[in-house]
Amino acid sequence: KKSETQVVMIRQQMRVSELAKAMNKDIDHVYEALLHRDDLNVERMKPSTFLNEAVIKDVIKKSGMKYMSEKIKVEKIRENKDAVKRPPADASALVPRPPIITIMGHVDHGKTTLLDSLRHTQVAAGEEGGITQHIGAFHVPLPSGDYITFLDTPGHAAFSNIRMRGALVTDIVVLVVAADDGVMEQTIESIKYAKAARVPILVAVNKCDKPGVDPQHVKHELLAHEVVCEELGGDVQVVHVSALKGENLAALTEAIMAQAEVMELKADPAGLVEGTIIEASTNKGKGPVATVMVHRGTLRRGCVLVSGLSWARVRGTFDERGRPVAAATPSIAVEVVGWKTLPSAGDEVLEVESEARAKEVVEWRTEKERLERQEADGEAIRARQEDDREAYVRLREDLSSLSRRKQKAAKALAYKQGEQQEAAGRALEGAEPRLSLVVKGDVDGSVESILNVLDSYDCNDEVKMDVLHFGIGDVSEKDILLAETFSGTVYGFGVNANKVVMQLAEKKNVPVKLHKIIYRLVDDLKAELNSKLPLLTEEVVVGSATVLAKFDVTVGKNQVPVAGCRIKKGRFDRNFNFKIVRNNYDTIWQGKLSSLKHHKDDVQEVKTGMECGVMMDDDDADFQIGDSIVCYEEQKVPQQIQWKPPGF
Repeated sequence: KKSETQVVMIRQQMRVSELAKAMNKDIDHVYEALLHRDDLNVERMKPSTFLNEAVIKDVIKKSGMKYMSEKIKVEKIRENKDAVKRPPADASALVPRPPIITIMGHVDHGKTTLLDSLRHTQVAAGEEGGITQHIGAFHVPLPSGDYITFLDTPGHAAFSNIRMRGALVTDIVVLVVAADDGVMEQTIESIKYAKAARVPILVAVNKCDKPGVDPQHVKHELLAHEVVCEELGGDVQVVHVSALKGENLAALTEAIMAQAEVMELKADPAGLVEGTIIEASTNKGKGPVATVMVHRGTLRRGCVLVSGLSWARVRGTFDERGRPVAAATPSIAVEVVGWKTLPSAGDEVLEVESEARAKEVVEWRTEKERLERQEADGEAIRARQEDDREAYVRLREDLSSLSRRKQKAAKALAYKQGEQQEAAGRALEGAEPRLSLVVKGDVDGSVESILNVLDSYDCNDEVKMDVLHFGIGDVSEKDILLAETFSGTVYGFGVNANKVVMQLAEKKNVPVKLHKIIYRLVDDLKAELNSKLPLLTEEVVVGSATVLAKFDVTVGKNQVPVAGCRIKKGRFDRNFNFKIVRNNYDTIWQGKLSSLKHHKDDVQEVKTGMECGVMMDDDDADFQIGDSIVCYEEQKVPQQIQWKPPGF
């Protein structure tokens, strides 16, 4: 009975090893089936090399088999099951809402102290180093009964993403500028963010209580960045304040409310909730929690929310002091408990009808993300294949003028050189300095900011740096074990490591670096990178002399040249190294001395001003009158990494 032809299931791209397995053949069979093709460099192929669909079909046909393309479920048009915002509300449904204010400005210009003064709490005193580390949302009641919602964005360079996020959810930016420092780097950055988001700016010139400061100078500095205050003919309000002493804060809140009144801020408090994740973190007692700024609808316990690839049935909502909030209306930010997984700061929040609908949305988004990632991977594969093909075409063009035997020899040499380069690369990779990191942070925004700092690293030619894992929450035993596997270091920001974890880290010899100030973390990281660099050999001059005379002495049966010198600086010591320098910069010889004499005596050292006779231990040491002889010691000194993260 005639056997049936084998049918091979194929995809658009397959590795050589995958195709061989699908055909139930060894890898050499695939290589042999491709030898006839002039467009492929079979000799350079590896089991991991990708083949396109046309090549795959050719191999199968040459092997006397049939092929069938795998059916991809996603080929049919998928119904869009995503959750989207509702259409804009009718004007009659809108009601006034409190303004959302973002405090922006340079590090240590007094933003947290200003908020502290506004809400009469001591948050600033509890901030590490006086620097706010992640976004906090606060509601400030006014004597009129109105409210103002404040977002506090960190001022340091590492937290630029958080500042940007704050600008996108705010109505008004209060730009805090210290009267003594004036406009600084993050001041300019904050102005750019506000303008990009088309958010009006109100300037608070802080520290006006300091003697000798000139608030007017700040106003003129701001002109260079197209921030024109009212008294100079512009539309930007400027208020002089002292956050520390609480001076002129009433004028600041009045200016905010005046700006808000002009903007006629309104929202729809009815229907499904819409909002933004301001910050997200993991709480030991509550699990994943997120601060949500409500833009539309009213957020209550029991609401079902979707944000990115996360969803929640709201088990509770709390204000900035941990007090339960029955209902959060537009412009109110609350901490939401009930998330199944941790959402990402900056993501949109939408309420849906049920848990089943939430799961459907998350599943749809997850699959959409997978397909997009698959498509991106496919593009990368196709680009690599095209690069390989072009390289092979160039090789064939180079070989076209050679005889067949020489072509074969040249191909073999090229292959051998390629293998040697790869082997050398692997060996070098194993020997090169490397810093592997596990990064843990207190909240999503902090981790994101640290990763952005690491993204600016551009010194992989000096020390390779890679992030093994990053996450939110305290350092765990799992983090220590992962770091141990790769001889890595654990960095924690605003988190802790309990006694058991620290004992494990000590046992496994894993460094754990915990910080609460971002610039101290970066300084520590740079020091760790420096420690990975090999020590440099540096020449330290011990003494120098000028050759005044050249004469020969008899040693045994040989005539040996001797340099008659006078020590100009320092001393000569036979234990150290010596070199002959001509014309102040040309090193003619380096080595040791065989003899050092003062008058006729052999000596160990000669000091400044003394004359001596110097005999080298090398016949090739060719010195001349006028040359300098330098005595030096070789010392090992640490290198400094050239990485300079922006803002540090």
